[in-house]
Amino acid sequence: MREHGTGRTHLRWAALAAAGALALTACGSDAERESPAPQGATASPGVELPRLDGEELQVAAVWTGPEQENFTKVLKEFEKRTGASVTFVPAQDPIVTFLGTKIAGGAPPDVALLPQVGALVSAVQNKWAQPVGPEAQAQLDKNYSAGWKSLGAVDGTQYGVYYKAANKSLIWYNAKAFEAAGVKPPTTWKELITAADTLSASGTPAVSVAGADGWTLTDWFENIYLSQAGPEKYDQLAAHRIKWTDDSVQQALTTLGELFGRKDFLAGGTSGALATEFPKSVTQTFTGGDRPAAAMVFEGDFVAVNIGQTEAKIGEDALVFPFPAVGAKAPVVSGGDVAVALKPSKGAQALLTFLASADAAQIQAREGGFVSPNKAVDPAAYPDDIQRGIAKALIAAGDDFRFDMSDQAPSAFGGTPGAGEWKALQDFLANPSDVAGTQAKLEADAAKAYGN
Repeated sequence: MREHGTGRTHLRWAALAAAGALALTACGSDAERESPAPQGATASPGVELPRLDGEELQVAAVWTGPEQENFTKVLKEFEKRTGASVTFVPAQDPIVTFLGTKIAGGAPPDVALLPQVGALVSAVQNKWAQPVGPEAQAQLDKNYSAGWKSLGAVDGTQYGVYYKAANKSLIWYNAKAFEAAGVKPPTTWKELITAADTLSASGTPAVSVAGADGWTLTDWFENIYLSQAGPEKYDQLAAHRIKWTDDSVQQALTTLGELFGRKDFLAGGTSGALATEFPKSVTQTFTGGDRPAAAMVFEGDFVAVNIGQTEAKIGEDALVFPFPAVGAKAPVVSGGDVAVALKPSKGAQALLTFLASADAAQIQAREGGFVSPNKAVDPAAYPDDIQRGIAKALIAAGDDFRFDMSDQAPSAFGGTPGAGEWKALQDFLANPSDVAGTQAKLEADAAKAYGN
């Protein structure tokens, strides 16, 4: 069985939950505001980079749309400082398969941003990844907590730089829809179901679910499971030390079914949810005035990128609350994208060094929908109090978080469209009453992927 480092990503779980809730609550208060840096401004360089005139680099990631556009601004700054020419290569999920094809064809990208811990482990086991150089390591040692550094290491060797992090325990809501229905942000799962009932009765479906993208469904499950079963069980299931047929999984799926099983709660009903991709799940929640397609949408801080495609203003029309407590404590699940060099080139290492610096992160932070685990990033770089609060809570928590469970799994189980956990949970969304069948399918796929 593979080691995915689940034990490295947890300590005092409740600390981040408390910090996150406090930060999000403060976003709606009269708390003192910091002035963000001017849009498009670039701080004076804080990291030294080599001249790379004439060198051509390729960078692969699964990002699209505004997220890709915002990252491209970071690459443009790298070009400006080094003289290199950088091309962004759009990748497909599972990225390990995409990279394998490129490498087999003799044309790997210089750097890839991997969205799963399992993908990093696979890249190392396949002997694709290059250890980080001394300059990038110096930036990591200076700017990152031990937990984030450890997530980028395999068997004690540092291979990756966690450029982007995510708080995946947030529910964003349409302020006008809540006001029209007389609903307030819930703090418990029971209150969430009650609020969903009130919202749907008012004529606005409660939740926009991106069922066409299986990864969003894994995040729903993980938040419920972490809060209900607790962190120890979470770690055991993440490492497949307990089976998906365990009673704790049955309880979590049954709880999730309380929401997914109510067609009137879902934007477009069950069939609509299964046909909705993530970007649309966000934009349809924040268009239509006080009669949007749904009142709420669940996902991480990166939802802000897609809200930016609407006329809604974050902090006014679009607000956010922490994922409600299902058990004794509210859950906090984190994710992230790790940059890895796939070629032993000076340019690849220079880009890792840049991505490990505050200079790079602050460029993308100003664009919104982005949170960095880099401690040196100026909070004023974030464009609004909500994103600033999310970022501050992440940094304040240090190593106190749980990493996305499906991202820790082998990609065949936790990171492949139309297969494994993604497909099993899409089938569950279609038929939430089939808890036992879903568990059996999950366990069969997990056993095959983990090799036990």
